[in-house]
Amino acid sequence: MERTVHAPWMTAPSTRAVVDALTAGGADVRFVGGCVRDALLGRESSDIDIGTPDEPERVLALLEGSGIETRTVPRGVAHGTVTALAEGNRYEITTLRRDVQTDGRHAEVAFTDDWREDAARRDFTINAMSLTADGTVHDYFGGRADLKAGHVRFVGDPATRIAEDHLRILRFFRFHAWYGKGEPDAAALEACKAAAHTIPSLSGERVQAEMMKLLAADDPVPALNVMQDAGVLDQVLPEAQGMAHLARLVAIERKVAQPDPIRRLAALIAAAESLAGKTVADRWRLSAEEGARLTALTTPEFAPAPDLDGRAQRCLIYRLGPECFRDLVVLEWAKETNDENEVAWRSMLETADAWEAPTFPVSGEDMLARGIPEGPEVGDLLRAVEDWWIEQDFEPDHAAMLERLDALVGTRR
Repeated sequence: MERTVHAPWMTAPSTRAVVDALTAGGADVRFVGGCVRDALLGRESSDIDIGTPDEPERVLALLEGSGIETRTVPRGVAHGTVTALAEGNRYEITTLRRDVQTDGRHAEVAFTDDWREDAARRDFTINAMSLTADGTVHDYFGGRADLKAGHVRFVGDPATRIAEDHLRILRFFRFHAWYGKGEPDAAALEACKAAAHTIPSLSGERVQAEMMKLLAADDPVPALNVMQDAGVLDQVLPEAQGMAHLARLVAIERKVAQPDPIRRLAALIAAAESLAGKTVADRWRLSAEEGARLTALTTPEFAPAPDLDGRAQRCLIYRLGPECFRDLVVLEWAKETNDENEVAWRSMLETADAWEAPTFPVSGEDMLARGIPEGPEVGDLLRAVEDWWIEQDFEPDHAAMLERLDALVGTRR
């Protein structure tokens, strides 16, 4: 144990209020999970998890007795978790647990007051540490040394831990992408290879959550390459045929854009069959918005090119929207094997940032004023006028647009 760790969130008023409430009954309360890793690495943390030997009913009574708002869901309480809301911050408080029975997807747990027993059920040594409010680190399995060395290692026998929850295969590669240095742990990698066939038993939602976090790493490519060599990536994403494309995208993002998991996923699967975006979106249970975005990026109706002039760029920004246009610029840029067009690509991104697309000035009311009844003809005419307006680089005003509309109506009568 070392009393050397401090992070700003540990002494924030809301954190102190929650800890004070939980310790009022005499319990030994500690921070657990990712926030402990972040504190040791000097990183900011927004997800604060707290462990306690007190059972959920006692936790609720202590928090509510201190005037702290709580949230619960039946499944969460059954697994010992209560959410505290203090000054706009969320704290997940979980009773110490031990596994009673596991089947590779779900665990039946029992409560305990033994911190080591609770730590022993966690997946990796770097996730099994706990931290008291005064900065004391409790590390039963060498997690602190592993974190410093960039060594992602299972607590106990890797094959046994994976058999308890098959998702730990994906979590191993995700944590290696975020915290690993050098070659992955050999025993863990062999266990992941041997159990790769169990991945299809996992729900799309759980797979999506892990893979999106992996793709959000600073550079996910090395971990994805190891997954591919281990036969794991084929189980979770057989459409992944664009590793070189993704590697180029990561390098370009470091220059001009923030890492984006959906954009990176698009680069990874764009070389697969045309319906790959929809296929992956359905299998991973992406939201409707995320699925539409992935499909738009993998099968774009229009794609930017480095020789587009300003008018053509504005046309694409208008039709695609600035976010989609920026995504497609960096995705197309990443298809190149050199940077000979970097100036042109950067200029397009600057245009997307600086140019505000105008609002189409003609409406259905203008149609009705000309005696055009509601129906398909209204949409056809609106599209025709809009196409003309776009071709004129958005310069015609409302009066000019109505003249164009009158001319089109005249030709149809």
